[in-house]
Amino acid sequence: MGRLFWKMFIAFWLSLVLAAGGIGAAVWLYKQVDAEEPADIARGGGFVLNSFGSVLQHGGPAAVRRMLEEWEERGRRSQILVFDSAGRELLDRRLPPPEALQARGLELNRLDITTQDGGTYQLVSVAPPRRPGGRGEHERPSPLIPLAAGLLASLAFSGLMAWYLARPVRQLRGALGSLADGRLDTRVSARMGTWRDEISDLGQDFDHMAHRLEALVGSQRRLLHDVSHELRSPLARLQAAIGLARQSPERGAELMERVERESARLDFLVGELLTLARLDAGTQEMPREPLDLFDLAAGVAEDAGFEAEVGGKSLAFDGRGEAPLLADGARLQRAFENVMRNAVKFSPAGGAVQVAAQVAGGRFRLVVSDQGPGVPEGELEEIFEPFFRSGHAAAEGFGLGLAIARRAVESHGGTVAARNGAAGGLVVTIELPVGR
Repeated sequence: MGRLFWKMFIAFWLSLVLAAGGIGAAVWLYKQVDAEEPADIARGGGFVLNSFGSVLQHGGPAAVRRMLEEWEERGRRSQILVFDSAGRELLDRRLPPPEALQARGLELNRLDITTQDGGTYQLVSVAPPRRPGGRGEHERPSPLIPLAAGLLASLAFSGLMAWYLARPVRQLRGALGSLADGRLDTRVSARMGTWRDEISDLGQDFDHMAHRLEALVGSQRRLLHDVSHELRSPLARLQAAIGLARQSPERGAELMERVERESARLDFLVGELLTLARLDAGTQEMPREPLDLFDLAAGVAEDAGFEAEVGGKSLAFDGRGEAPLLADGARLQRAFENVMRNAVKFSPAGGAVQVAAQVAGGRFRLVVSDQGPGVPEGELEEIFEPFFRSGHAAAEGFGLGLAIARRAVESHGGTVAARNGAAGGLVVTIELPVGR
């Protein structure tokens, strides 16, 4: 279960807890008031009785009668009754005796008083009749307050959760619309905040997809521009040669050789472009056959060595062992050839190219080192892009060899990387898995 699940779980759980807490608080408050009410009456009734008793004891029946009349006129909650020894109520109110009042469930407080003249009286404090559930609703704290608080809190949490889920979805929807309209530089993760969950991961995946699409479309545009440029040059030379042949028939043989060279260049360029397109597409199933990478590298190094000798250069191969792989031999041979021939091409006259092969950690490694001018550090990755030619490159070419080599190796699960050597020159390293 992901992080989004736990956030939703906690939010809904808190909403339920708050709602239940509001209901529980209302019920507790309702019962608490009922439990405390009798004690409040008892405490209040005892104080009032003591006051009336003191007046009766020192002032006599006449004084307490006046006090009772004033009490009644003020409409107090508790009713004060004063009975003499014969059971008559001092104000002649027709009321049942205290035992009968108590039997009815009314709250009573009693106090026996002996006056200075020896008379005995009983004072009784009677609470007003209560409803079966307690005191009147107008005197009870409203249970709606905690209920409303719990409801509002749960609504707030639910609204916050809905907003939290809907906002990034709306942003993603808008970003998808922008991407569909052709704005490939659209990014969304920066607008989704710092939260880390499945939705933010989706935003990062969207950004990665948009970046990849932007790079692919940009690469296609650059490729189209470069292809048109590379095709234009030999076509222009072909047209010029044909025009000269028409104007100077005596130079026909010379100009036909020129036409053949330019036609061969065009054919080679189209072949390279088709190879690069197939490798980029990756949809064609590769014909795989068992081969040994040491044998393949040694054979390519031998052929490249002959070419190096023609230009007054040398190529030395060092490597022996076994590195079996089920692979497309033609693709890997083309990759090895492009890297080695590129090293020979950029090495100066009398220079030496070193090719070393070994197996380490279950991977075959081929290292090709030349004595050329090297490549600026900022261009070490760009040299693997189609049609890229470094400013240090003086030799002719279309800039497709290393691009084809990298894609051919990567189609077999390998890698190609370049770096400048410590003593100068360029070092290209090819790594491939062994035994697959």
